[in-house]
Amino acid sequence: MRLRDYGFAVGYLPTGRHNAITDVPGIKVGQVTVVMNEPTVIRSGVTVIFPHSGNPAWERVYAGTDVLNGYGVMTGRAAIDEWGLLGSPIVLTGTRSVGSGYEATMQYLTQMDPGVADFDIAIPVVAECDDGYLNDNRGAALPTSAFFDAFNGACEGPVAEGSVGAGTGMQLFGYKGGIGTASRRIVGESGQFTLGVLVNTNFGRQHQLIVRGHPVGLGIGQTGERGQEGSCIGVVATDAPLLPHQLKRLAKRMGLGLARTGSVANDSSGELFLAFGTATRIARDTRTMDVPYVVDGQMSGHEILINRLFDATVEATEEAVLNALFEAKSVVGRDGNHLDAFPLDRYGHVLKTV
Repeated sequence: MRLRDYGFAVGYLPTGRHNAITDVPGIKVGQVTVVMNEPTVIRSGVTVIFPHSGNPAWERVYAGTDVLNGYGVMTGRAAIDEWGLLGSPIVLTGTRSVGSGYEATMQYLTQMDPGVADFDIAIPVVAECDDGYLNDNRGAALPTSAFFDAFNGACEGPVAEGSVGAGTGMQLFGYKGGIGTASRRIVGESGQFTLGVLVNTNFGRQHQLIVRGHPVGLGIGQTGERGQEGSCIGVVATDAPLLPHQLKRLAKRMGLGLARTGSVANDSSGELFLAFGTATRIARDTRTMDVPYVVDGQMSGHEILINRLFDATVEATEEAVLNALFEAKSVVGRDGNHLDAFPLDRYGHVLKTV
C-alpha cells in the first residue's frame, strides 16, 4: 500500500491522476524484474523512463542534473550539463549491469533509427544503485534482452513500486526499498502544469527514517539493521516550459525531498538527480528557436511559478521515497541475506502519531 492508502499526505499541492511520473503527458515507464537462483543468485532488474513517445535521440528535450553525494554513476551526465539536452531514455539498473544497460540502449536507439550514427553518436543515460547485498555481483550482468523487454514494455498509466525493476535488490533505511513515484499539479497564470518524480531508493540507516516530520526510525527502536547503502537515483519530469538551468534547479531540490525522509547523503551513498522538461522537443536539424519559458530570478512573491515547481519537486520526492518504503516486499537474496518489508503491522501505532 502507498502512503496515501494509510490516510497520509505530503504537502499542499494536488497529485496527478496516478500520482506517478507518468502523469506528465507522453512519459512512459517500463520495468523488468529478474529473480534467479542458478547459476548465480540474481535479485536485480531494469526501470526505464521515456521522455516522450518519439525517438529521444532525434528529438531531444531540455534537461539538467545535480549531485548531492557523488559516489555513483550516471552515464551521459557530462553531455547533459554541457548542452542542456537529453537524447536518450533514462535507464536505471544495478551497478553490475551498467555496461550491459549501456550496450542495450545503444542497440535500441540504433534499431529505432539506423541513421543515428550518421548525425551523431548516441550517448545513453544509464544510472546505477548497488544491489550487491541481495544480488550476487560476482555473477554475470543482466543480459541486454532484459533491457529490451523494459524498452518494449514501457507504457503510460500506474507505475509499480517497491521491489520491482531496478529496485528489486535495493534497501531503504535498513528495510526493503526500491522504486517510488509521485506527482503534483501546479496552476499558474500561464496554465496548469504537471510535475512527476521517480526514485530508485537504496540509502539510509534505520535511525534516520523520518515520516512527515516525525523521527519514526527512532520511535520503533533498533531492530537489527541489514543491507548496505548504495545510492539514490532521482528523476524529475515536468511539462512546464523550463530551460536547462531551471531544470538543474529542480534536480537540486530533490535532495531536499530526500532530507525530509531522513537522508543525510551518507558517505558511501551516491545521490544523483536528473530533471527534464517535455514542453519543447528539439529536433536534430533545428537551427533557431523562439521558446516561451518560466521566468525565475524575480526575487519576491510566493506565487512565482518557479517556487511552486520547487514545492512540487520536494513534496513529490518525499512522497515517492515513502511509497517505495511502504510498497516494498521482503526479499531473500545471495548467501541468505534478506531485507524485510517495513513492518507496518507491527509499528502502525508509531505511524498513527504522525
